[in-house]
Amino acid sequence: VLDFNDPFSTEVKPRILLMGLRRSGKSSIQKVVFHKMSPNETLFLESTNKICREDVSNSSFVNFQIWDFPGQIDFFDPTFDYEMIFRGTGALIFVIDSQDDYMEALARLHLTVTRAYKVNPDINFEIFIHKVDGLSDDHKIETQRDIHQRANDDLADAGLEKIHLSFYLTSIYDHSIFEAFSKVVQKLIPQLPTLENLLNIFISNSGIEKAFLFDVVSKIYIATDSTPVDMQTYELCCDMIDVVIDISCIYGLKDDGTGTPYDKESMAIIKLNNTTVLYLKEVTKFLALVCFVREESFERKGLIDYNFHCFRKAIQEVFEVRMKVVRSRKHQSHMHKNKRPTPNGTPRMPL
Repeated sequence: VLDFNDPFSTEVKPRILLMGLRRSGKSSIQKVVFHKMSPNETLFLESTNKICREDVSNSSFVNFQIWDFPGQIDFFDPTFDYEMIFRGTGALIFVIDSQDDYMEALARLHLTVTRAYKVNPDINFEIFIHKVDGLSDDHKIETQRDIHQRANDDLADAGLEKIHLSFYLTSIYDHSIFEAFSKVVQKLIPQLPTLENLLNIFISNSGIEKAFLFDVVSKIYIATDSTPVDMQTYELCCDMIDVVIDISCIYGLKDDGTGTPYDKESMAIIKLNNTTVLYLKEVTKFLALVCFVREESFERKGLIDYNFHCFRKAIQEVFEVRMKVVRSRKHQSHMHKNKRPTPNGTPRMPL
């Protein structure tokens, strides 16, 4: 466990904790979303028996640490310094197995949330009601309503009504887990209002129906415009990214095998049979803009491309500001470490 005491490290890379009972699906979620593991392969994963930390640095915006906690962790164990862990956490994801008796999980959730909130009131509490692929639609809604009611009643009984819990129905066998993670990550991106505003300006001036800014590797969308997100639309965008990357890996490399399959030349147009066009353009080497456009609007492709050029330039400026902030905080962190006294009490001298 590194850098728990560094106050600047968590500002540069927010921490996301994955918690829940044993076999609730925490490690499977992480492997499917960030390691491209097939959902069927997760059946052979061994149970986690120690805290696993992973840096997720796929893009300039999807840039955080994930801590996967074993289900049997004991908050009352003196060797478990929960205050140190919760102090630097941006989001706490608690996974509940919807196909199991979740009373024990709700008790653990209540204990976890109350402990974490006392240490860090700014944590975002995200509840994944997981493995819902095995439930009927009515059973999904009923399970979510029951868990939502019981969890909030427990908090109210403890006088903690001000704690906000967000609930998501998730499964690794469809895109619901990617959409849920997208919502979690978006709350940790300080530039989100700026990105949403840029997307709103872009679509309103280009005749575009819907636009997503995707992290290409994880298929998490880090921002979208202010119109509501339709699950089917999101799934089509994810499938399009898969198609583009798969074809680029075959045909996008140079004759000698060098280069990258996804670069500034990456672009794709897919025409659907409902007079809608899917349009993908590279924004940075990690990010893609995926748009839904009506065929009649896509006839003005020159205007769309010009507006996209302006949009990409604005995104790069946001990116540059972020990098300046990161460099500044790293410098502050370095200075902070140098100022700490040595074991004999004398201050450290910068080299």
